[in-house]
Amino acid sequence: MTSELLNVQGLETQFKTPEGIVHAVNGVGFTLKEGETLGVVGESGCGKSVSMLSILKLIPQPPGKIVAGQAMFRGQDLLQMDNDEIRQVRGGQISMVFQDPMTSLNPVMTIGKQMAEPLMLHMGFNKVQARDRSVELLELVGIPRAADRLKDYPHQYSGGMRQRVMIAMALSCSPQILIADEPTTALDVTIQAQIVELVIRLREELGMAIIWITHDLGVVASIAHRVAVMYGGFIIEEASVKELYANPRHPYTIGLIGSLPQIQAQGRKRLYSIEGMPPMLYQKPRSCPFSPRCRWVTERCRNENPLLESINDNHKVACWVDTVTGSERA
Repeated sequence: MTSELLNVQGLETQFKTPEGIVHAVNGVGFTLKEGETLGVVGESGCGKSVSMLSILKLIPQPPGKIVAGQAMFRGQDLLQMDNDEIRQVRGGQISMVFQDPMTSLNPVMTIGKQMAEPLMLHMGFNKVQARDRSVELLELVGIPRAADRLKDYPHQYSGGMRQRVMIAMALSCSPQILIADEPTTALDVTIQAQIVELVIRLREELGMAIIWITHDLGVVASIAHRVAVMYGGFIIEEASVKELYANPRHPYTIGLIGSLPQIQAQGRKRLYSIEGMPPMLYQKPRSCPFSPRCRWVTERCRNENPLLESINDNHKVACWVDTVTGSERA
C-alpha cells in the first residue's frame, strides 16, 4: 500500500492589510501519497498558492501569519520547524516551481550559478560536481547545448526554456514532493503541452509526488490522480479526477466544469458562467462562502458552513444540498 507523504490539517493563514485582516486560508486539509499527483483548482484569490506557500513557511511574516494548522511530513510538523530546519526541507525534500519564471530567476546571475546553489547547499557538491549535475538536469528537461547554456542569463532564454530551468532546479536535489504553482500560465498552448508531458515523464522516472496548482481544468485532467477544488479559502470538493469530471457534486464545481468549451457541442451554444463575485475575505466565512452565488441555496447555507464530508469512498464535498436530487442533506 502506498504510504502517506504529507498530511495537512486545519491550515489557516491571514494577512494584515490597511483595510483589515484578510482570511486567505480557512481550515484547509488534504493528504498526499507517494507518487501521487494532486491537482488544486479554483479561481484567483481562492487560497491555492497561499496554502502551499504556508506549508513551506514562505509567507512573508508580516503581513502574513499562519494562525493554525498542522503539516505533517515524514513524522515532523513543517509549521513548527524553525528557519534552519525548514531550509533543509525546502529544495532538498520539497521543491516548488513558481508561477512566473522571469521573476523567480535572478536576472544578474548566470543560470549555471543559480542551479549550482541548491546542489552545493543541500547535496554538499563542489563547483565541478555542481556544474556536471546542472548539465545533466538541463539535458533531462530538454534544453539543447546544456553545457554552453549554463553561461547564459535568464533573459537569453525563452519563456518555455526558463520554465524548464525552474523545473530542473526544483528537481536538482531529487525531492520527494514537487509543488508546481501554475507553471504553464504565462506560456502558449504548445509550450504548455510540452511542460505537462515533461512533468508526467519525470514523475514516472523519478517517482516523486506532485501538487499541481492551476485554474486550468484541462491541464488537471491530463496530469492529476486526485483533484481538490478550492473556494473562499476552503477545499469544497475533493475526488479522483475521473469521479470529479463525471460526477461533480458541489455547485461551484458544477459551474466550473460547465463553463468549459465543449468541442462536441451541437450548433452554437452560449458558455455557462457563474453569476456574482468571489467573497471578500475580511471576515472568516461562517456560512457557506458560495451561498450568494448558488442556485441551490437554502436558509441553512446562509447560516452554517458545511464541513468537507465523504459521499463515497473517493469523493468528498462540503455542501448542505444534494445537487443530484435537489434535497437538503441530513
